[in-house]
Amino acid sequence: MQLQVLNSPFNQEQAELLNRLLPTLTESQKVWLSGFLAASQSVSQAAVPLESTGAQTVEAPTPNVVKSVPKDVTILYGSQTGNAQGLAKKAGESLEGNGYQVTVSAMSDFKPNNLKKVNNLLIIVSTHGEGEPPDNAISFHEFLHGRRAPKLEELHFSVLSLGDSSYEFFCETGKQFDKKLEELGGTRLYPRFDCDLDFDEPAAEWLEGVLASLNEIQAGSENQEVDGLGSILPASQKVESVYSRTNPFKAEVLENLNLNGRGSNKETRHLELSLEGSGLTFKPGDSLGIYPENDPALVEMLLEHLSWSPDQTVTINKQGDIRSLKEALVSYYEITVLTKPLLQKVADLSNQEDLRKLLEPGNEEQLKTYLNGRDLLDLVRDFGPWGNTAQEFVSILRKMPARLYSIASSLAANPDEVHLTIGAVRYDAHGRERKGVASILCAERLQAGDTLPVYVQHNDNFALPENPDTPIIMVGPGTGVAPFRSFMQEREEIGAEGKSWMFFGDQHFVTDFLYQTEWQQWLKDGVLTKMDVAFSRDTDQKVYVQHRMLEQSKELFTWLEEGAVVYICGDEKHMAHDVHQTLLKIIETEGSMDHEQAKEYLAQMQQQKRYQRDVY
Repeated sequence: MQLQVLNSPFNQEQAELLNRLLPTLTESQKVWLSGFLAASQSVSQAAVPLESTGAQTVEAPTPNVVKSVPKDVTILYGSQTGNAQGLAKKAGESLEGNGYQVTVSAMSDFKPNNLKKVNNLLIIVSTHGEGEPPDNAISFHEFLHGRRAPKLEELHFSVLSLGDSSYEFFCETGKQFDKKLEELGGTRLYPRFDCDLDFDEPAAEWLEGVLASLNEIQAGSENQEVDGLGSILPASQKVESVYSRTNPFKAEVLENLNLNGRGSNKETRHLELSLEGSGLTFKPGDSLGIYPENDPALVEMLLEHLSWSPDQTVTINKQGDIRSLKEALVSYYEITVLTKPLLQKVADLSNQEDLRKLLEPGNEEQLKTYLNGRDLLDLVRDFGPWGNTAQEFVSILRKMPARLYSIASSLAANPDEVHLTIGAVRYDAHGRERKGVASILCAERLQAGDTLPVYVQHNDNFALPENPDTPIIMVGPGTGVAPFRSFMQEREEIGAEGKSWMFFGDQHFVTDFLYQTEWQQWLKDGVLTKMDVAFSRDTDQKVYVQHRMLEQSKELFTWLEEGAVVYICGDEKHMAHDVHQTLLKIIETEGSMDHEQAKEYLAQMQQQKRYQRDVY
């Protein structure tokens, strides 16, 4: 008996045509037709413009013939601060709610040889530093781009890439994964999305597209209601707090102190915030996101160069919220960082020939020089206000991103509180003083009793070992000391027996030894086993933490052989790079290894989560 098209959305003529056609099709023709329709649907969805979300899509190639695929989905994430990991977990919950069997894993925990067994693969990855993979994505990235990478003709995949458009290599890691998976024969379920700092809406839109494609590809599957990232989580999911990145908690400032002594070249604020009533929890190693406000003085200077009244209203988001132009520039839009996409939008709205030339191919170095150290006020001064209305002017600006700070306290030691260690950023560039948005808000304008919008950013990639007897080595100069204060408070609370070693550095012993009395007390009480310090400006020759590590190379390697976990927090480009090279040198020397063996030793430590970094 042949199937007949009866109750359907087709009109009578279409139904008759289908009833004549269907009985004549072979099984392979039916499979081809279902795949063709699914791929066509996927491509049509990919064509939806995403300018309003801040995301970019890549044009899908001519679709391959898509076969019916199993309902198992593997989600691999590469995450440095926890954003990609959080999105991966939410995506997994959403897919499971739609009937899929989901495996969510860090790339470092996934066995690359199992890739051939995967039918549906979702990659969620951030880009770190100058276009590099995050630490827990390095090994998988190397495997996929190496000679051992398998052909993946049966694989269906999609990539969600996180980045910051103020960096030259925006979303580079995601782009590389997307390109390589295609080269290896994979078929895109849905085009890659490249997300800027405000990633929530584009990430939800990407997942809806992925779900739609998966549902379409299921041969003979009924239409399923798409449950995106923005939807209600399954009932089994326990929500600890109603406050999140998209719904921050207004935390009251309890204390705001300068940690540096009189005469210091630095200003480091110790901030204590109340989380009472928020339900927010965190572990040592997690970060706190702060949504700051721009400097009102900078906003006033900017408004002087605009032709619209500060009181004129503008719509700031898709929800239709309305603010005065001044309020929007103070609290909603980013005005201290310039990006290439912003300059391209300004060029489209203005007739500035000089700006167009700056953006032409071949002028990358001049563009990079211009972007460095300049802000929106410079752009307005150099190329004039753009747009015919205040709404048009602000419509191309980027939403104010949150600033992430390593938490400097233990919740067990300080219930309902969270502490931060924030270095004030001030410098001169292009004839004008520049100020860090969040750090100078804290240093100059934030008083006890004020509130800050905050949320907790969990980071499983930087955490104390599960076994409290495991030795730990901490390297954190300057404000990099923050998470290790949290570590020590936690270990004191739980009575951890494992050895601990701290390397701290700054400019001057007298003025810049952050939390000195606390470290001395932990040493006295035995909570901290050993501490080495380096104060670079107190001697003729500058001494840094890596020099202290070299001086202790034999004992440090002994700790490594005993299974110690090494943590690094602070500046990535200089300190973290130098400490990494120093570790390799110590392993080479004390372990009697060549350079390649030392690299493998450190790579294995990273794989075992015994080498963790929180760098910026």
